[in-house]
Amino acid sequence: MNNSIKLLGFFLLVSYGLTAQNVKFGKVSKEELLETKYEKDTTASALVLYRNLSLNYNYSQNTGFDVVTNVRERIKIYNKEGFRYATIRERLYKASSEEESISGLKAYSYNIENNEIVKSKLKGSDVFKENVSKYYKEEKFTMPNVKEGTVIEYEYQIHSPFAYSIDEIFLQYDIPIKKQEIRIATPEYFSFKPNMKGYLLVIPKQSRKSDKIIFKSKTRNNNVTSYDYNTQDYIVDVVEYNMNNVPALKEEPFVNNMNNYRSSVNYELQYVQFPRQTMETYTTTWESVVKKIYESDNFGGQLKLTGYFKKPLVEIIKNASSLEEKLGVIFFHVQGHMNWNKYYGKYADLGVKKAYKEKTGSVADINLMLVAMLREVGIDANPVLVSTRSHGVPMFPTNEGFNYVIAAAKIGDNVILMDASNKYTKPNLLATRALNWFGRLVKKDGTSYAISTFPKKLSREICMMQLNLNENGDLEGKMRKTYTDYNAYVFRNKNGSTSEDDYLENLENENNGMEISNYEIENKAFIGKPIMEKFDVSIESQADVIGDKIYFSPLFFNTKKENPFKLEERNYPIDFTFPWQEKYTVNITIPDGYKVESIPESIKLGLEDNIGKFVYNIVAKGNQLQIVVDLKVNSAIIPAQNYLGIKEFYKKVIEKETEKVVLSKI
Repeated sequence: MNNSIKLLGFFLLVSYGLTAQNVKFGKVSKEELLETKYEKDTTASALVLYRNLSLNYNYSQNTGFDVVTNVRERIKIYNKEGFRYATIRERLYKASSEEESISGLKAYSYNIENNEIVKSKLKGSDVFKENVSKYYKEEKFTMPNVKEGTVIEYEYQIHSPFAYSIDEIFLQYDIPIKKQEIRIATPEYFSFKPNMKGYLLVIPKQSRKSDKIIFKSKTRNNNVTSYDYNTQDYIVDVVEYNMNNVPALKEEPFVNNMNNYRSSVNYELQYVQFPRQTMETYTTTWESVVKKIYESDNFGGQLKLTGYFKKPLVEIIKNASSLEEKLGVIFFHVQGHMNWNKYYGKYADLGVKKAYKEKTGSVADINLMLVAMLREVGIDANPVLVSTRSHGVPMFPTNEGFNYVIAAAKIGDNVILMDASNKYTKPNLLATRALNWFGRLVKKDGTSYAISTFPKKLSREICMMQLNLNENGDLEGKMRKTYTDYNAYVFRNKNGSTSEDDYLENLENENNGMEISNYEIENKAFIGKPIMEKFDVSIESQADVIGDKIYFSPLFFNTKKENPFKLEERNYPIDFTFPWQEKYTVNITIPDGYKVESIPESIKLGLEDNIGKFVYNIVAKGNQLQIVVDLKVNSAIIPAQNYLGIKEFYKKVIEKETEKVVLSKI
């Protein structure tokens, strides 16, 4: 049983087809084309009518085994939202002179016109190829003549020379799958361990069959060429997943990466043993994975290179006396000197020496350089391997589990995590892409241990408003906002390259025509310090004037109006990325000639285990109202079992914030 199921204890049964239906390519029915919704999920924008994936190993006497995956899918498009499923992408791996490729692409769109089925063929001009990174390229195509009601169908082969690796196979999509047949056939020489992930209870069918390799040899004697043929029989292990009515993986708010919870199977290579050869073992642990990474010249080897920075380092630390000061000046030097080239990866790309000279490099170039400099001045510093949020949480030990590296330094009892690849980070404030559960800190001897990347400190957004409400329901006044830690980081990343005019225009549009004047901002460029904004504001129609009464929510345009948690139940942890606080202090002067007739009741709400807290306090005195609203979430990750509690918590927060103050004429 996989770790996700153990953690969350949720099972979803899927019906299985014991025999394959004869679904012929190109034989699309009128019934499929006329269907307007999927009865088992009427919210689905598209439906996979049929999916077939067959993975086999082929042998060539010249190149040995390679992997051929046959892909075929038929998809029904119900509405415009489903049009995105008419663009198909395949990411293909490349390394050195070898790379994966696609062949045999056939694709058609089917529509009903004048009660007849009309078929449109994919053209070669609709197929695109591009390099997406140093190690991957992408081939994609967009189906022609797609409308509401279209059925698309395509098939192709993926050829991979990397016989020692099988890509993760998804058993679940973002849309339902009516029927799928998946077949994995591997020769006995490659022993794979399947690792299941997700919430579908999947029971594969296993079998074995015989196959043979034919070896051809040529001899020439007395100008006569002859051929000899020898055969090698071997066993093929076959695993089949025949599944009907697979539900869609529903997108939910505050999830770091939905693929962490998507049902899939990942094949881990345990060993390879060819006839009359020694077994080559691949079964591994995190310790052996990390040790192998550390021993690479492009990882541990980079930490030994110090000559390129020895001279500038003397100048960098000349005014720093304590280890803390040295850490700070070295971190900000590397951050300011280097520019990230947008490459992730745990291994150096250019190499630290060349990267430092050219002032650009990958995440690994930059952060391995940082570790080496910190070690040079006597700080106990080590690299930390992590997986980015987009890469997912590694469930079992593989070399591909980590795709990122940060730096850690221990001074006294404090462990400080650092990522100098982003211009807006600081010590103990990582780029949010690296906030993904746990990493592994790698020591100088190659040993490692798990280390949490969860932020523990609250990141605050504090807003103070001094507002005047007039008898027409219009507002004017002053605002002051402060952003700390990750809220400041997010602000800088979002707005760092945006002009002030564009930023203010966007802010005014987001707040329904608010007019902003006398804008000032402090510390935008001073990383590590809170950002502070001050400005005057005016905005119309913020209160309802009915007869001789005025009704308004005292947070006005800052009022939360919609609960982000809508599902009846949730199967995944709630991931807020970092703990946070939103606090509003609002002073309102009511119009002359009016008095406060009623105000909402002040309340305090708390979540169990001190996960969160909400305080709403309102006081009326003469023509003044003061409101203090304080919302805190103290944990970056909230387990799924707390979902109903936080859903109800948010419901009460919204109910309270939308309650009205009532003013009446004197």
